[in-house]
Amino acid sequence: MEHPIKIFSTRNSRYLAERIAKSLKMDLGKAEVTAFSDGEFQPIYLESVRGNTLFIVCSTFPPVDNLMELLLLIDAARRASAHKVIAVMPYFGWARQDRKDRPRVSIGAKLVANLLAAAGCDRVMTADLHADQIQGFFDFPVDHIYASSIFMPYLRSLKLKDMSIAAPDMGSAKRANAYARILGCPMIICHKSRERANVVGSMTAIGDVEGRNIVIVDDMVDTAGTMCKAAKMLMDKGAKSIRALATHAVLSGAAYEHIASSPLKELVVTDTIPLRAPEGTDTSKIKVVSVAELFGDVIDKVYKDKSFSTSFIY
Repeated sequence: MEHPIKIFSTRNSRYLAERIAKSLKMDLGKAEVTAFSDGEFQPIYLESVRGNTLFIVCSTFPPVDNLMELLLLIDAARRASAHKVIAVMPYFGWARQDRKDRPRVSIGAKLVANLLAAAGCDRVMTADLHADQIQGFFDFPVDHIYASSIFMPYLRSLKLKDMSIAAPDMGSAKRANAYARILGCPMIICHKSRERANVVGSMTAIGDVEGRNIVIVDDMVDTAGTMCKAAKMLMDKGAKSIRALATHAVLSGAAYEHIASSPLKELVVTDTIPLRAPEGTDTSKIKVVSVAELFGDVIDKVYKDKSFSTSFIY
């Protein structure tokens, strides 16, 4: 028996869900949210989902309402007899809480995985997790998509001579090494010490910097403190130019100001999180590329039980 496919979205991820649906030549499913005066809300499907395979698009960036809305939509789909419910989470929030690195702290990524399972999710799709091992927090399939499939062609189109790939910290070394290996160029590692969360202390570089066109690669850019400090340090060491790639544009606090005043020539991000720059903010250095077709392709292959491992770089 065939199980029709339908795509739905939480409110704050509709901008991306519409692009994904368009790439699949489909209409976005109809749903709405009833809001109560105390802040509570209740999603409802406005069409039958019985026996359907549902893909629910939701990036769980702040506020926490995004995650809660996703959980409620999954629960509603289950109670409405959907065949399968797949959470499409281009940005997986709480991913930085992937281990117990201090006493008496939570492991937020594992908790989110448990919540999705408890709600009735059958599968998760996400892009560039902060740590690959988060896939092991789930007891059902996780489709981990790499934005390098988008970034790599862009880098090649620049035709930069003397290019080097840089990791802004040790945690990004594996990702940077994959880019450097595929592009056949040298790699630089920036070593940093943190004073506290979101505050970088000292920083130094390992590798040849002078005269190189450097591309910093990371999974996300939050306050942009690490990235901009790395860019300044690399320029001070004689780099020819500095660019940066980051899948998830969290961009909190003074991130936009940091980027605008930094030596970065450009910062290329994806639309897993929408840019929410205040009016009048300088965003001239920020270029956004879309992951919509990438996710659309994966959704199509998962629905048709086709392999997509050969579709991705790194």
